[in-house]
Amino acid sequence: MKKKGFQRSDRVAEQIRRDIADLIRSELKDPRVGMISLTAVELTPDYAHAKIFFTTLQSEHLEEIQTGLKRASGFLRRELGRRIHIHTLPELHFVYDNSLEHGAIMSQLINQANALSDLTPED
Repeated sequence: MKKKGFQRSDRVAEQIRRDIADLIRSELKDPRVGMISLTAVELTPDYAHAKIFFTTLQSEHLEEIQTGLKRASGFLRRELGRRIHIHTLPELHFVYDNSLEHGAIMSQLINQANALSDLTPED
């Protein structure tokens, strides 16, 4: 029985996430792309496309951030190609990851439900 470890595509996706994060932090000069965190990268099996999930604390500027990332995707792809050497360099697609907001809302709802159950009299 084989051990199930990380597949090569998982390692490549993680390397892409680290390199893109570093490029955004150190090389990207677009003021629209401020403080963002890259949460995950999903690669297609042929490595032709990479969905890069990001989150930001400035969600009120989300549209501007997405525009800035889309405009910078060619630059980021070119610079990524200088850092990693794979047979196909993926086209970059940035996707907003709202899971943190969703988790905070769910946590708040649970807290509200618990508070209400504390108020109801027990039989």
